[in-house]
Amino acid sequence: MAKIFCVANQKGGVGKTTTTVNLAAGLARIGQRVLMIDLDPQGNATMGSGIDKRTMPLSVYDVLLESASIREAAILADKCGYHVLGANRDLAGAEVELVEVERREKRLKQALADVDGDYDFVLIDCPPSLSMLTLNGLCAAHGVIVPMQCEYFALEGLTDLVNTIKQVHANLNPDLQIIGLLRVMFDPRITLQQQVSDQLKGHFGDKVFNTVIPRNVRLAEAPSYGLPGVVFDASARGSQAFLAFAQEMVDRTRGR
Repeated sequence: MAKIFCVANQKGGVGKTTTTVNLAAGLARIGQRVLMIDLDPQGNATMGSGIDKRTMPLSVYDVLLESASIREAAILADKCGYHVLGANRDLAGAEVELVEVERREKRLKQALADVDGDYDFVLIDCPPSLSMLTLNGLCAAHGVIVPMQCEYFALEGLTDLVNTIKQVHANLNPDLQIIGLLRVMFDPRITLQQQVSDQLKGHFGDKVFNTVIPRNVRLAEAPSYGLPGVVFDASARGSQAFLAFAQEMVDRTRGR
């Protein structure tokens, strides 16, 4: 049975896409079968996996509108080692088209049921807003991975996300829970970041992942080459951290 996780944070610019593609690549490196789903119309996770969003014959848009299955629409990102259910600008139209259809928030969940035995992990890159797309991701997932920077305003965004997850858990998906908080773009030399990190650990305890992703130039450069950092430069500090995070995810979810 596939373990399905959303990578979500209602605050923009916190490294959701970087986390999704590098975790996917890290899991693939350690022998896991991985599907990465891009639910953001900008398609950054698609392009960052080496897939050209402009030439895809089918995308997550077709899956949500039930004109294609995941098996038909998913593409192997051969350099990365995982499958991609990609997104492009068409997906922005899905918001409007889904408004009046039945079971609109459960379209992705139903599509994933058909490929449950094909993958060990399914990672869903969500847009920053709480939209119908994000709701589809949250309804399909077993849990949420929350990447966050250790900055003051990040804590406010986290409060909003926790409230959203509680509402979805209560009304639409009783399986949904926070799997863990991932500290990203971390610089231990900055006192405030260390203080916020300590606050997170004090408040959320073991919900904070042990792995910390450092601020790293090679991770930032990788998307311009259409690759996750783990594939672009596996020896970089950031890539090594994501490989450690992938192993922590496997260990944490074993037996779930």
